[in-house]
Amino acid sequence: MTIKIKYFSEEIERLRYIDGKSDWIDLRSAENISLKAGEFHLIPLGVAMQLPEGFEAHVVPRSSTFKNFGIIQTNSCGIIDESYSGDNDQWFMPVYALRDTEIHINDRVCQFRIFEHQPAIDFEESDHLGNADRGGFGSTGKR
Repeated sequence: MTIKIKYFSEEIERLRYIDGKSDWIDLRSAENISLKAGEFHLIPLGVAMQLPEGFEAHVVPRSSTFKNFGIIQTNSCGIIDESYSGDNDQWFMPVYALRDTEIHINDRVCQFRIFEHQPAIDFEESDHLGNADRGGFGSTGKR
C-alpha cells in the first residue's frame, strides 16, 4: 500500500517503521513546546496524508509518552479518516499536561496504525443473548 504524505517541516524525521519492533509508526512533535501543569495544547505532528479509501488512522500515545513528558492524549485515541486529506489538514495530538514539561522538535510523542473501516452492521434486538454470564464488569480480578 502506498500513501501520499505531505510534510509541514523539514526539521522532523521522515516517517518509517522501527525495524523488527512494531507495525505502528511513530509521529514526532513539529515544534518546541513548553507546557505548565493543567495546560492543553494541540501538538502539530508535521504531516498530512491521503489515506486510501475505506481506511482510517488510529493515533495513540507511545507507551513512554506519559513517563517522558507527563502528558495524556485528551481524546484517548484520535481517529483520522480518508476525508481529512487536504493540503492544510495537518495531523495533531491534543494533550493535557499533568506536570510542567518540555517537548522538542522531533520528540516521538505518539504513534499511528492504519485500519480498514468497520463493515456496515445491522442490529437485531433481543431480550436474551443465549450465552453464559461472565460475572459483570471487572469480573476477571486483579491477577
